[in-house]
Amino acid sequence: MNVALQERNVYEEFDVESDVLYFKLGMQGLVSFHGRNYNRKKRMTAEELKSLISKRNFVQISSSCYINTAKISSVGSGTVFFGPMHSDAKQLPVNRRKQQEIQQLISTRQ
Repeated sequence: MNVALQERNVYEEFDVESDVLYFKLGMQGLVSFHGRNYNRKKRMTAEELKSLISKRNFVQISSSCYINTAKISSVGSGTVFFGPMHSDAKQLPVNRRKQQEIQQLISTRQ
């Protein structure tokens, strides 16, 4: 019995909680999603934005940027890393207060 695995195009059919590392809110409902090797912009309604922001894995690190805490590999020196430190993995700057919050969330999750 052969079972064909369906490969999905992560760029077109991404799952916010499992594929997105972080997202940034733009003007008039435009949201920029950032994954491991893609960036995609998508228009969303106010209801969709509210639902997206309320997901428990996402933490606000600036006025328009939310990160997926489940995808963080490490936090240090004012930076959130989504892969190994000192590599080409995506990373974001974060202030000290937010860095401490994120470290507490990660330690309670483990």
